[in-house]
Amino acid sequence: MVSKLECFDMVLFGGTGDLVKRKLLPALYNAFVDGNIDSSSRFFCLGRGDMSSEDYITSAHKYATDAKNKIDPHHWSEFIKLINYVQLDVNDEAGYSKLGSVLDQNKTNIYYLSTAPELFKTISHNLAKSGLNHERSRVVLEKPLGNDLASSNDINDYVAQYFKEDQIYRIDHFLGKESVQNLMAVRFGNTLFEALWRRQWVNSVQITVSEDIGVGSRGDFYEHTGALRDMLQNHLLQMLCIVAMEPPSSLDADVKRNKKLKVLRSLKPLSEDDVLKNVIKGQYKAGAVAGQSVKGYLEEEKVAPNSITETFVALKAEIQNWRWAGVPFYLRTGKRMQEKVAEIVIQFKDIPCKIFPTSGGTFANRLIIRIQPEETVKLFFLAKQPGDTNRLQPVYLDLDFNEMFHARRTDGYERLLLDIIRGNLSLSVRRDEQIAAWKWVEPILETWKELKVAPKQYPAGTWGPASSSALLARDGLYWHEEIA
Repeated sequence: MVSKLECFDMVLFGGTGDLVKRKLLPALYNAFVDGNIDSSSRFFCLGRGDMSSEDYITSAHKYATDAKNKIDPHHWSEFIKLINYVQLDVNDEAGYSKLGSVLDQNKTNIYYLSTAPELFKTISHNLAKSGLNHERSRVVLEKPLGNDLASSNDINDYVAQYFKEDQIYRIDHFLGKESVQNLMAVRFGNTLFEALWRRQWVNSVQITVSEDIGVGSRGDFYEHTGALRDMLQNHLLQMLCIVAMEPPSSLDADVKRNKKLKVLRSLKPLSEDDVLKNVIKGQYKAGAVAGQSVKGYLEEEKVAPNSITETFVALKAEIQNWRWAGVPFYLRTGKRMQEKVAEIVIQFKDIPCKIFPTSGGTFANRLIIRIQPEETVKLFFLAKQPGDTNRLQPVYLDLDFNEMFHARRTDGYERLLLDIIRGNLSLSVRRDEQIAAWKWVEPILETWKELKVAPKQYPAGTWGPASSSALLARDGLYWHEEIA
């Protein structure tokens, strides 16, 4: 158990939204149950609606239980003593003075902006005007932080007028996931892997984050965002950085972030031809997921009937440095795919001379780090078949973190929130990282816009357009599930 943190006041803007109720409050509850949050700490959940704290807590409890959290009545009754609902319109300057009157500014004050990004500037301005941006304050910015480099810079420039960089926490909840943290441990804590983690031994790397759900009621949001902005520009590129970064000299926040920045700046820039050849844009159509018929993206609520917004992206990236030159990195994300999976696959090179017969196929060693739904690490290798034969067959070593470690697995948001409370910036994205990511992604957005690139259709419940498989086939490779 981690020692209890210093008491604090946390203000949750967008307190009536799904993120606060389904993710943040359950994460804070779990941290409280584990003894990591002092009972003198307080949570102020803000919303425009007129309701009592009791009514808000009742609503939050429903969401928390719907989110499949194990809620103990005794612990919950203690936890809710820390929750206060405050009615506040973020555009109303007077409301911030009221907020300031209930906050203890001698404590650390944390402002979590779980709102639309276009409100970040207004909230930052009004916090500062009421003197709430003091030295012990921190501001947390949820993604998406802009739709492109220009809009991202606009928001960052504005927030930077009122908060210093070391007070700004740009959230990427994938960085808080236990398996993503274990990726660094696997790499830098084991000689076996670090010695092989380079171009001489690695054939290719795959990073996949797939969802089996569609856009649901978020069609209007998705129309202005798409899979590239929603997932690849942030989550997948951050995971790529952790896979590819050089060993840091310590776990200090800026040491690690400097290493990630070097990876982003080493990515080979994408020309228009590169985008057309090596980036696959897809959109799901009607199909079946888990045996249930589902409609296509164009039939979803608040989606234009002629929309060319992508629900799927797959691409090939190259890192131009000594460690990774010549090793292709394949990134893939999409909605309404065959299953919900987040994983990293390290495909090692084949042996130079085969003396044992195999059953055919591709059996080179693979390391699979599964992030969701389960958290596992699998190492595929070859072993001799039993009996009077020298034929080899693929087998694997399987580490299931839930079975190996019986302690409760922390949610990604729980880990991030605890680090924010501690003042640890390691898992937040620094501004120069964000700029570098947008600079690399923007040629894709510009090419798609200028050429009006239409998405390839794929049936819901599949692994995306056929051209996604062809992207790897040109290099004599396959997606992991095609050879599993």
